[in-house]
Amino acid sequence: MKKVATLIFIVLITASSSAQKTYKIRTIGFYNLENLFDTVDDVEKNDEASPMMEIKENRGEVYKDKLEKLSDVILQLGSEKTKTSPAIIGVAEVENKKVLEDLISTDKLKNKDYGIIHFDSPDKRGIDVALLYQKKYFKPIHFEVFNPNIYKENKKVYTRDILWVSGYLDDELIHVIVNHWPSRRGGEKKSRPLREKAAYKVTQIIKNIKENDQNPKILVLGDFNDDPINSSFKTVLKTKAKKSDVTKDDLYNPYENMFRRGFNTLMYRDNINLFDQIVITSSLLDKGKKEYSSFKMFKAAIFNKQFLTEKKGRYKGYPFRSFSYGKYTGGYSDHYPVYMYLIKEKLN
Repeated sequence: MKKVATLIFIVLITASSSAQKTYKIRTIGFYNLENLFDTVDDVEKNDEASPMMEIKENRGEVYKDKLEKLSDVILQLGSEKTKTSPAIIGVAEVENKKVLEDLISTDKLKNKDYGIIHFDSPDKRGIDVALLYQKKYFKPIHFEVFNPNIYKENKKVYTRDILWVSGYLDDELIHVIVNHWPSRRGGEKKSRPLREKAAYKVTQIIKNIKENDQNPKILVLGDFNDDPINSSFKTVLKTKAKKSDVTKDDLYNPYENMFRRGFNTLMYRDNINLFDQIVITSSLLDKGKKEYSSFKMFKAAIFNKQFLTEKKGRYKGYPFRSFSYGKYTGGYSDHYPVYMYLIKEKLN
């Protein structure tokens, strides 16, 4: 009886100690904004072929409504745990810096004080990737872009740049690599080498980071136009789906198991795909030790709320997109956003 009483006392003390711990929680997100173009024809770009420019009437109202809808999603992304929008969010399919300035100036986001890191890329459609960050949480110290330098039949493929940003999340150095890899136009098999080359460029960026940061905390995020099981991930990036398999030089992909269980971020011709992902280095991974003295991944998820999903018609169950056949549908994006919680124990 004495031994039982002692054991209960130890459990109570442990539980009390654990209950006293508090944590910082930060959301890292990614969202393909589906052709976020302004209403002005840029003579230096092929933007007149964009869905926004195909709208013949009330283009200004459409643009404003799309901004409001996207800002509503971003505001909610990860807020369940953090009570705020993402500390950092990578975005794709934006025309220029101006549309991002308009986005963060909406009523729902203007008080978040987002900063913007953006470069114009050589993409033929005139779309870019970018990074938005809440200035009170993240302080960038380095950023640059890399073009994958992809050639097909001795002709350069003008695709999106890959954006690398390093900075301090609170007081901790992290690195974010934002991607939007070449599409599957022409078929998955035929276009596969293009994405494998983009993946190889990511490995070079990671190698570059490791020259100055031996055990870096890196988040590789984006619209990869590939699923987690494709060769760009499994062969080139060498991603792992099981935490126990991840070694110091590996990348962990929490979205691989989600994909195998039938989750998706988009649909095409009634097939599901999970192109939008966040992949991390081992230093951000807790392997069951519950040791959070520095930032570690707590949870990865897909933001696939019902209001973001088509409820009727031919595309029932698809992400509720903004544009279809030259018309504005009043939706959000043809992709669901993804996000990851990073947590860190607060010091008393």
